[in-house]
Amino acid sequence: MKPSLPSEFLQRPIAHRALHDISDQRPENSRAAIRAAIDAGYGVEIDLQRTRDNRAMVFHDYDMTRLTGQPGPIQQITETQARAQTLLHSDGEGIPSLEEVLAIVAGRVPLLIELKDQDGAMGPDIGALEADVVSALKDYEGPVALMSFNPHSVAEIARLTPHLPRGLVTSSYEPKVELLPQAVCDHLRNIPDFDRVGASFISHEVIDLDRPRVAELKAQGVPILCWTVRSLEQEAEARKVADNVTFEGYLAEHPA
Repeated sequence: MKPSLPSEFLQRPIAHRALHDISDQRPENSRAAIRAAIDAGYGVEIDLQRTRDNRAMVFHDYDMTRLTGQPGPIQQITETQARAQTLLHSDGEGIPSLEEVLAIVAGRVPLLIELKDQDGAMGPDIGALEADVVSALKDYEGPVALMSFNPHSVAEIARLTPHLPRGLVTSSYEPKVELLPQAVCDHLRNIPDFDRVGASFISHEVIDLDRPRVAELKAQGVPILCWTVRSLEQEAEARKVADNVTFEGYLAEHPA
């Protein structure tokens, strides 16, 4: 029996890449942004990429230029080198590891973890990142859920750690936006792998929430999260379909 998404993920708005604000030296996925989200009582969403030595680092992009000013793929450096890469607009922070972030969150708020596609085209060439994530979470206590755009990644998570809730990140899958082949987008767009991978929720693109497949899953009782909400007005509209929002650029309304 597949695990359910903990109720905490439906009770607190989730800060996208944590509660980042570069004007306050809190870049996305940084320790400072994570601490700010916790202090504000929000859930935390983070992204994971792997290093050359197959360690899970809390970082969104494949290339480091936008976030560190140093060009090159994060997959071509080691964990030690990644820690030494200073994040732009931070107070001298390096790229955090998953273990560091787990120690900071420590179960105080829900932690939603997205594993970025390591195959390059949503294919089956994955495994190293999933293995390191599962190892890091072995003794973690607190509400946590894993998700990925890549169904193969979600299936691997289910194989390695069947007790942890996992979900699919889903979207309108426009090839020019996702930089994926048309055939791959056409396959993934209607979320055909939900049951196969044992997913217990989806996190869907907010501008595509009117998709019939989303309504179908919702009617089945599947929790619907969404990304990325950028205003109170957009949040109000999204909540007509979604059970919770992943937000940035404003302060979401907190039920407390």
